[in-house]
Amino acid sequence: MGERRVETGVIVIGTGFSGLGMAIQLRRDGREDFVVLEKADDVGGTWRDNTYPGCACDIQSHMYSFSFEQNPNWTRSFSPQGEIWDYLRRVADKYDLRRKIHFGVRVTGARWDADEARWHVATESGAEYVARFLVAGTGALHIPNVPDLPGLATFAGPAFHSAQWNHDYDLTGKRVAVIGTGASAIQFVPQIAPRVAELHLFQRTPPWIMPKPDHAVPDWARTLFNRVPGAQRAYRALLYWLLESRAAGFNGHPAMLRLGQRFARWNMERSITDPVLRAKLTPDYTMGCKRVLVANDFYPTLNRPNVHLVTDGVAEIRPTAVVDRAGIEHEVDAIIFGTGFHVTDGFDYLNLTGRDGRDLAKQWRTDGIGTHLGMTVAGYPNLFFLLGPNTGLGHNSVVFMIESQIRYVAEAIRLTERDLAATIEVRQAAQDRFQTDIQRKLAKGVWSTGGCTSWYLDAKGVNRTIWPGFTWRYWQRTRRVNAADFDLL
Repeated sequence: MGERRVETGVIVIGTGFSGLGMAIQLRRDGREDFVVLEKADDVGGTWRDNTYPGCACDIQSHMYSFSFEQNPNWTRSFSPQGEIWDYLRRVADKYDLRRKIHFGVRVTGARWDADEARWHVATESGAEYVARFLVAGTGALHIPNVPDLPGLATFAGPAFHSAQWNHDYDLTGKRVAVIGTGASAIQFVPQIAPRVAELHLFQRTPPWIMPKPDHAVPDWARTLFNRVPGAQRAYRALLYWLLESRAAGFNGHPAMLRLGQRFARWNMERSITDPVLRAKLTPDYTMGCKRVLVANDFYPTLNRPNVHLVTDGVAEIRPTAVVDRAGIEHEVDAIIFGTGFHVTDGFDYLNLTGRDGRDLAKQWRTDGIGTHLGMTVAGYPNLFFLLGPNTGLGHNSVVFMIESQIRYVAEAIRLTERDLAATIEVRQAAQDRFQTDIQRKLAKGVWSTGGCTSWYLDAKGVNRTIWPGFTWRYWQRTRRVNAADFDLL
């Protein structure tokens, strides 16, 4: 492409639900002065990248979609990856977004120029994008977390992360090590177990797993949703409130969690009859402290004679084996990492320079991650995060949060322009009030009191990921931009 400079009004980074939703909102506001930067060659974000066998959503499809662009044709109650990716591609086409998207553009950093009152976004190709407003819709689940295990570089076979699945390698008849038992692993392990010779599953901490109420959406229901849009809206509302009720258990109501744990134990006991294996699979922390997973086929898979659960941890990797901490060598041909993503430490990869040269990644490493409503940061004018810190969920659909945020960001941009201001920047006092309030609530939640360490927490044990409480309260707080929280200059 060569070096070039592109000037516009708004730069949006990413084409997952956040980036596409923001672009649609800008269009609805009658704006054409925006570009969307996408590192890949198609839209879709995490639903484009994660193509491992069995990849699917763990929130019901009819909630995991835009409220303004519902899909009456989901084939299952919990959609597989391909259907969600198809949905996002259809949305991009319907709203004619592709001509606003610059594909193959990998952002390497951005700096605020106070004299120009503009963000300068640098890219891997050398092209520079300049705009008044910068909206980061990169999400939290896009930087694979591959542990730095001793000897990994010496391994002779393929070793890959579930988000970078090697489809060219045939696992049939191979001896495979799977490291990690999180949300991705419990989906792909049952898919690959029947065709591999041996599967050694390395578990650090067992997850709480609930049955997955997944089923094919019957033809009559799809016909109804197509012909009577109000029926789908009503079904979506029912799902929303059912999911929303789970928030009470996570936020200081242990009786609900105890009931959930009994159900999860029953779910395990009906599938796992071996008491030794059952003990290894029983968590020693309160449900909800880590992400609660849903699956029907994971526990039955562990009963297979070719599947071996290893709970001694990984000591080192050798050219043809994984050695556990008990010193046992497990001969394998391939290693698959189901070890999740860099979430709280994912912000270390940011290269954002704000007002007076402040470095956001360094600032957050030193002082802790701090935002206002997960979207704006004091010292970084005209910058907005979508699905940023403390707006993730453990109980409902993040698409609901994204929709609240894109409306809020659009209103903040309109407010800036209406006041003929060059910049909008959250006041430190407003940010501090938000952080004090949210951390006080999080301290009472199961993520902080449940007796575990999770990817919700940063290196200092502070929850920088989850929104504590009900999503309707977040919707309430973001319905209007409170101008008193901001400096408009």
